[in-house]
Amino acid sequence: MKLRLMPVLLTSLLSAAVLFGGWYSYREFAVQEPLQKIVSAYEGVNDSHISIKRNEVTLKLDLQPGTKLRELVQYVNTEGKTAIDGRTLKLDVEQHSSAILDEYWDQAMFSVAEAMESRKYTLIPAKLEELKVQNSRYSGVAATTEIDDNNVYVSLSDGKESKFIILPRVAATMGVWNNA
Repeated sequence: MKLRLMPVLLTSLLSAAVLFGGWYSYREFAVQEPLQKIVSAYEGVNDSHISIKRNEVTLKLDLQPGTKLRELVQYVNTEGKTAIDGRTLKLDVEQHSSAILDEYWDQAMFSVAEAMESRKYTLIPAKLEELKVQNSRYSGVAATTEIDDNNVYVSLSDGKESKFIILPRVAATMGVWNNA
């Protein structure tokens, strides 16, 4: 039996196009687009970009000052449960920080790290408020802290700019927070 080259190549190319086109369409329209709508519908989200990998869903977010990160994560986990499908949710928040917010966080970081290491999370808001009392330059900074099962969320805002810090409750063995 002699095989003709042209029909075999056309069949192979058509099969590959259908297979990968179907996979791409499923991923784009059945998984990523509904999750994009869920995230964009949340109040305080200016812009979002979603990257879905085998074991991880990464959300790159541009947020307005005052957005509640813990509530956003909880909302995405409940509303987008079928799209996330057992993957871990990772947030990458775009920072619109100012010099005063960066300085405030630098001053608070040691106390926050100590509270995280000792697992005394209630000390974090107290230390942030104490820093505002000690230095009048930080009186215009609004600091909010929230916690869930996986992370501690610290939001700093001076009205126009904001800084969002996500601190994992399960600490790495060594190092500093690279997302601060």
